[in-house]
Amino acid sequence: MPQLENIEAIEKRLWSAADTLRANSNYASNEYFLPVMGLIFLRHAYSRFLAVRDGVVAALPQRGGKARELTKEDFSQKGAIFLREKAQFDFLVSLKDSDDRAKAIIEAMESIEADYETLRGVLPKAEYQEVDNAVLKQLLQTLNPEELKRVSGDIFGRIYEYFLTQFADQKAHDGGEFFTPVSLVSLIAGVLEPERGTVLDVACGSGGMFVQSAHFVERLHANPSERLTFYGMEKNPTTIRLAKMNLAVHGLEGNILKAITYYDIDPHELLGKADFVMANPPFNVDEVDADIVRRDPRLPFGLPGVNKSKKVSNGNYLWISYFYSFLNEHGRAGFVMSSQASSAGRDEAKVRQKLIETGAVDIMISIRSNFFYTRTVPCELWFLDRAKPEDRRDKVLMLDARNIYRKVTRKIYDFSPEQLQNLLAIVWLYRGRGDRFLDLVARYLEQTLTEAKGCFEKEAAGEKVNPLADFAAALSAMKQAMQPFLDTLLKDASHAETLRQLEQDCKTFVRETEGFREHTESETTAWVKQARTNAALNEAVRRLAPLAEQSRDLVRQTDLLYKLACRLIDVYETGLAAKENDLWVKREIAKTRKTADAARQAAVEQLKRVRYFHKQAVWLTDRFPEGVLRDVEGLVKLVDRKEIETADWSLTPGRYVGVAPEEEDENFDFEQTLRDIHVELEGLNAEAAEFAAKIKANFEGLGM
Repeated sequence: MPQLENIEAIEKRLWSAADTLRANSNYASNEYFLPVMGLIFLRHAYSRFLAVRDGVVAALPQRGGKARELTKEDFSQKGAIFLREKAQFDFLVSLKDSDDRAKAIIEAMESIEADYETLRGVLPKAEYQEVDNAVLKQLLQTLNPEELKRVSGDIFGRIYEYFLTQFADQKAHDGGEFFTPVSLVSLIAGVLEPERGTVLDVACGSGGMFVQSAHFVERLHANPSERLTFYGMEKNPTTIRLAKMNLAVHGLEGNILKAITYYDIDPHELLGKADFVMANPPFNVDEVDADIVRRDPRLPFGLPGVNKSKKVSNGNYLWISYFYSFLNEHGRAGFVMSSQASSAGRDEAKVRQKLIETGAVDIMISIRSNFFYTRTVPCELWFLDRAKPEDRRDKVLMLDARNIYRKVTRKIYDFSPEQLQNLLAIVWLYRGRGDRFLDLVARYLEQTLTEAKGCFEKEAAGEKVNPLADFAAALSAMKQAMQPFLDTLLKDASHAETLRQLEQDCKTFVRETEGFREHTESETTAWVKQARTNAALNEAVRRLAPLAEQSRDLVRQTDLLYKLACRLIDVYETGLAAKENDLWVKREIAKTRKTADAARQAAVEQLKRVRYFHKQAVWLTDRFPEGVLRDVEGLVKLVDRKEIETADWSLTPGRYVGVAPEEEDENFDFEQTLRDIHVELEGLNAEAAEFAAKIKANFEGLGM
């Protein structure tokens, strides 16, 4: 993220502050939800406004030496919202305590709606009348931290998505079903590659599919507003407001209509016309009236089954049929679906067979459980392509990604950016884009070297730092703080062995650090001449392996040195009564210890990044050594239609790819495991506190 490496910490801090205000203001999450999202909308709109304002003003035509007034069209061309003074965030932050902040915020929202037809009646207004003036003041200040005033990039767009995530986790609105995890939406967009055309989401929730499609176009250095047209359907009015705000906060617009997709057949008149269909529909719905939908033109494969109550037994295949039907002859669809659907039997199997026989089923990806905030079940991503090349017409790529994930909390998993790229790399190979695969391997290797150089010089918070040298200096400062006391001790005392070991290991660390630097410099020089062929990159992966291992060894040495220094302090304080000696300046020693620990963490994190990126290149080249798609046990298999027919027309990837061999991790990361245990413990403690509070409230309610 440009100019801001600690965005995750800032997101968490903003959320914590906002959530604390909610806890102290007697509002439930669902009451606090829209007012907070509305203020984040205003703050982000202001960021985008400021980012383009100077350029807009400079380009204004002049007459008689005087420029004309700014208009919303000037800003729309730049993907930003025009804000009158009363809607600018600094104006709201600067209000006096005697001012009515709710009234001012409402007027700000009304001024935006007056300029933007698509936002009329969408932005929260009356909701602010229920929030205390003091709480609004704190919220405005919380969402306006100094570090966010100097950054570039879509910072508040990301924060907007983060807050949506957190409110989804709290089920603050619509049971949290309005939100599809960003990593899954990013994967869908990455596979579909919506470069230009019409994007339809018939269960659009908060509009995440549209936003990630726009991000895909932005990565091509193009303007998504010029290339993509968004159409959505959603049954919940509040969710429609969220979606329109989400689009607007990213400088986008979309035509989103209130509709129940089962019964409102084609309000956008896009049947057979959409270039892309993306969706995360509700799973396993069983109350759809069969008599009403029986003649639906969006069901070319027929009804999936009707029960005795004349209801469709399961709505999954209604949705799948819709997605197919909305596509034009070149269209692609990507959607989330219950894992039950891919192998469902009876009438659903008949619909699935007909769909497979069209040749449009392209890719199936299995996702493990716990990716969603509101349901723990596993799911699958389906991809349809009505313009598959003839050589792939009767084939389906089966990809089992259940063993690929990153643990976010005890309950929630997602994909890291690199895991996401690695999955997309397999799709590139399937589509014959080996050049993209090789580019990714090369980027990982180049990043490996960049991170290695970053161990000696990198920029952090606008300053040049040297993580390894800074750690060595911090250790030296610890020893200097102890030195006056050390000079009073006998050289052969009981502490001397630990001190000698520390000094010896410090020398080894300096020597190994210098060796790592020289190795990094030589490999960086060699990389300039590096060929980008598959064979050459495979050789480069092997050649950089020792550098990655050096970084791992330095991690161990860094941790060991810090532990030895801390052990020495403990020996002096507990065994030699150092605290009682005037030469032992406890405050200074504690300060240097804290500084050394921070330097240790910075050095360790930087060193780990070296090996991490190298491991990504290894992951790809070990599985696809020739740079072309091949079957990998437990991960991926290209399956033809005959094999699918033999398997009862099942589209469950695990049925075809087999089970991955168990891997022995010779470098088991105890520190990461302890962090995972700590995360789980935090979750259990939070749950225990929540249950204790509920029990206490129940007892109080009973007068006990």
